[in-house]
Amino acid sequence: MKKWMMGLLVITGLLAGCNNDEKQEDHASNNEGTTVEVKVDILTPEKVEANKEIELAAHVTQGGEDVNDADDVKFEVWESGMREDGQMIESKLDKKGEYKAAITFDHDGVYYMYAHTNARGLHVMPKQKIIVGNPDMSKVKEESNDTSKGMDHMKKDDNEDEESSDHSSK
Repeated sequence: MKKWMMGLLVITGLLAGCNNDEKQEDHASNNEGTTVEVKVDILTPEKVEANKEIELAAHVTQGGEDVNDADDVKFEVWESGMREDGQMIESKLDKKGEYKAAITFDHDGVYYMYAHTNARGLHVMPKQKIIVGNPDMSKVKEESNDTSKGMDHMKKDDNEDEESSDHSSK
């Protein structure tokens, strides 16, 4: 009788294990593509001239394909040490996943830029340093990667969801 009961338990365990594997496979296939990373490559040069209009540009892709339907791509730009005085510049889709906006830096300096990108339910914000002209590098304050500063100066209606999630994590 004990052998029969042990055999029954082993068979039941094997069947439950096989059934669980099938469910996990189904679950994985149903979620296929939902966690594919949105990638943002900044195309803006790292060294530019003062008093000359330049393009802030980013190429947005997901799974190797251009993203032409991003909710928004905004360029946050500020001079070294003065993030509170930064500006948020809306971009427009130019071509095949490339979002662009124009800016003119009126004096030499070191600037920083985040390409705030909201696309397909994900938020990506790569950062780049932009050296304008020939700044006095001894006066440059290196910026940390702390993203919580600077976003407070954005208009609430422009980025309500991000601000609320930012404040909830503090």
